[in-house]
Amino acid sequence: MAAGCNDYSKTELSESLSENLIIFRNIFKKDAILRTKNISANGREYAVLYMDGMVNVAMLNDSVVRPLVMVDIIPSAENLAESVSKQILFASEVKKTNRIDDALRAILYGDTLLLIDGSRELLIINTKGWRTRGISEPENERILQGPREGFDEAALLNIAMIRRKLLTPDFCVEIERIGRRTDTIVFICYLDSLVDAKILKELKRRLSKIDIDGILDTNYIAEQIRDNRYSLFKTTGSTERPDIAAAALLEGRIALVVDGTPVVMTLPYLFSQNFQSDEDYYINFFVASVGRFLRYICFFLSISVPSVFISLITFHKELLPTTFAVSIAELRGGVPFSSVGECLMLIFIFEILRETGVRMSQSVGHALSIVGGLVIGQAAVEAKIVSAPILIVVAFSGISGLMVPRLKGAVFYLRVLSLIASALFGLYGYIAFMTILFIHIFSLSSFSVDYTVSLNYIKPQSLKDTLFRAAWFVMKKRPLFNKNLTRMGEHKNK
Repeated sequence: MAAGCNDYSKTELSESLSENLIIFRNIFKKDAILRTKNISANGREYAVLYMDGMVNVAMLNDSVVRPLVMVDIIPSAENLAESVSKQILFASEVKKTNRIDDALRAILYGDTLLLIDGSRELLIINTKGWRTRGISEPENERILQGPREGFDEAALLNIAMIRRKLLTPDFCVEIERIGRRTDTIVFICYLDSLVDAKILKELKRRLSKIDIDGILDTNYIAEQIRDNRYSLFKTTGSTERPDIAAAALLEGRIALVVDGTPVVMTLPYLFSQNFQSDEDYYINFFVASVGRFLRYICFFLSISVPSVFISLITFHKELLPTTFAVSIAELRGGVPFSSVGECLMLIFIFEILRETGVRMSQSVGHALSIVGGLVIGQAAVEAKIVSAPILIVVAFSGISGLMVPRLKGAVFYLRVLSLIASALFGLYGYIAFMTILFIHIFSLSSFSVDYTVSLNYIKPQSLKDTLFRAAWFVMKKRPLFNKNLTRMGEHKNK
C-alpha cells in the first residue's frame, strides 16, 4: 500500500476463511461499500469481496459466482488457489497472491478478491466496471476538422485510445504509483525505438522524488517535475486529445497518463509548441502556416502594444505625427487618471471579463463578455474615466493575446511588466525588458532539451514545423532531440 497508510505488508493470510474475512472486515470496518458474498460449492467454502460501484456485476456473476456454483470439479487440495483459477473460474485475468497489501490495492481499484477456505493464497480477479463520461470532444480543444475523440477520467480507457492509434508493439507502457494516500496510478507511455533513454531515465528519477499525500490531476505532477519551476513559460505540455498524445509519441516524446483526470502530460515541451494548433495538421499547410505565423506576431503584439503606446505618449512625443499627438491630447482631456493608470485599470478589467466568461456557463459567459465589454467600455469613455485611444490599445492587446491560449497566463504578466518598464524608462525600458525576456526564453530547457532547440539551428529542416507548417511530404525528419530522426523515407535532407 501507499506510504502514509497502515502497513499491511507483514500481515499474513491463514488457511481459515473466517480468520481471513475478519482481517479484511477490520481493515474496512468504516467503509460502507465493501460487499461480501459467501459461497459453498464442491465441498469448499468461498468468499467474494468487492467494492460496490467499482465492479461490473454482470461480469462478476458470469465469470466468478456462476462457475463456482455450477462447475462440478473438486479442486486439488495441494495447490488450491491455482486449481480454482485454472479449472473453475471463467475470468480472463486472474492472479494469486498471499500479500495483504497487493490484495488491498487490487480491491480498491475495482478488482474482486476470492478467498478460499484452506488456502493461504487468495485470487485477484479483474472485474473492473466503474462508469465513465464516455468519449466526447474536449471543450477546450475543439477543432473544425479532424478527430472528435477526447480522453476520459479512466486511465485504462485513455491508454486504449492511444494504443488504437499506435498499432505497434513498439508502444510501451510502464506503471508508477504516486501519492501516500491516493496511491494514484501513473502510466508512462512512449515508443521504445524513438524515445531518448536519458530523458526517460530523468523522468523516472523526478517521479521517484515526489512525496505528496495525493495526486488528483496531472498538474500535481507537472509542477513538481518541470524545469525552471518559477518561469512563466510551461516546460511540460498537456492535452485531452488522443490524436495529439499519439502524435507526441511519434515525435519521440513521452506521455504521462494519470488515473482520474482526462489531461495527459507530454514532454519534453518546446517553445514552438505554444504556437501550434491541434488543427494545423488536419488542414492545408498554406492555411495552417498563416495561422501559426499570426500567433507568433500576436504574442509579441499583445505584450508590446500597450507599453510602446505609453512610451510614445509619455516620453517620446516627438516620434508621433503632430496631428496624431494633438488628437490623443484632446481625447484625454478631462480624464482624471494618468495614461499608465488608465492602461493598468483596463488591462485588469479585461482580465476580469475574460475570466468571468470562462467560469460561467457557456451561454451566459459569452453574452456577459460581449455585453460587459461594450457597455463598460462605452460608458467609461463617455464618463471621461478612460480615454478612447487607451481603450482601443488595451482591447487590441487583449484580443491578440487570445490567439495564443497556451500562453494566456504568461501574456498577462508579461504585458503588465512590460508596461511598468515602459512607464518608468520609456522605450529604453521596453527594449531592456524584451532583451531580458528573449534571454530568459533561450535559457530555458525541458528535461535537458533546449526550450528553443528548433530555433537555435537555422536550417530548413528544423524550421519546417516552427514558424510555419510545411507539407507532410517534406517533413521527413523528427525534432532534433529524437534518437531516430528519420520520419519518412531514407533520403538525406538539407
